[in-house]
Amino acid sequence: MTEIDPLSLARDLIRCPSVTPADAGALDVLERALSALGFTCTRLPFEDVDNLFASIGTGEPHLCFAGHTDVVPPGDEGDWSAPPFDAIVHDGMLWGRGASDMKGAIAAFAAAASRAIKTGAVKGTLSFLITGDEEGPALHGTKKALNWLREQNISLSHCIVGEPSNPDAMGDMVKVGRRGSINCWLTVTGKQGHVAYPHRAQNPVPALMRKLLFLSETPLDAGYERFQPSSLQVTDIHIGNPAHNVIPAKATARFNIRFNPTWTGASIQEWLKDKLDHLANETGLAYELDCVVSGEAFLTTDTNFLNLIADCVEDKTGRRPELSTSGGTSDARFIKDYAPVAEFGLVGATMHQTDEHVAVSDITTLTEIYEALITKYYERFPAA
Repeated sequence: MTEIDPLSLARDLIRCPSVTPADAGALDVLERALSALGFTCTRLPFEDVDNLFASIGTGEPHLCFAGHTDVVPPGDEGDWSAPPFDAIVHDGMLWGRGASDMKGAIAAFAAAASRAIKTGAVKGTLSFLITGDEEGPALHGTKKALNWLREQNISLSHCIVGEPSNPDAMGDMVKVGRRGSINCWLTVTGKQGHVAYPHRAQNPVPALMRKLLFLSETPLDAGYERFQPSSLQVTDIHIGNPAHNVIPAKATARFNIRFNPTWTGASIQEWLKDKLDHLANETGLAYELDCVVSGEAFLTTDTNFLNLIADCVEDKTGRRPELSTSGGTSDARFIKDYAPVAEFGLVGATMHQTDEHVAVSDITTLTEIYEALITKYYERFPAA
């Protein structure tokens, strides 16, 4: 069996301009590489998104690698030092959209799998769950693929997600949880009127501003184990009033709350309604609140699995990684309902930026970490 070269595979993946939800051949590239290793590959198209589940071996334990081949748009390609989908290697760096987030990690895990399979280290099931919808709405990707696994009676024992978890250098950080996220739209309704006759109108803007100020300045909590305090941030205020002499009838604001496991999406909404009802009674103006929960907070507590990852990282980098819950959301928010999950990948300093790039040496190191993880996983979690 021929081992996979992680750099070559990463470059092949980057050359596919797979901006969400387009696949642009990226999953075909990965499927060919995994099929050559003996993986059974199943494509899982949902709506306009293609996904891939590939597995080798049978029974438990089942270690799954989860990731995404879709990338964010490159922006103005003229601002790049090299074309974003040419996968140029220069000065020891691999340049291109998705190099860091996260085609480099997918290639590293595939290469690690090829080595582990060759040495007979896989004593259970090893799989890939790869979506084309992580950078987008995340409606037809990992979430639906996990539902499909459940329908097929395929269970996961543990999952490692290849997100670029390291802020500055390999070995910095393993993500062991994520804050929840809820997006809210708050509209206050008053009564339109002439600015010269305010007594004949009801201006909704002061009432909206009072509500936003109160919500912004009221602490939600004091934090949670491994989590910072929950945070409410106003992201937009919209009135849409083109006239300088008219008091508007409505004013709307949008805000986001990133919350720790002190809360659930439901309890956050209950808290908001309680506070807003009280303020509405004071102002006398009606309001509407619409909320969408994009992910619940979670914390992985399987210390045996987390210590295994940290041990492998430390062995290859000489650094004991911080176990962190920082950052935004990822597809781990879906996977945590199926298996203990952690995130470790490349350095994320340039992800989503112009001139996204990673060190070739980091891809090599990540491959070594993943190989050690696969090998030691089946030793630490033997079949029952």
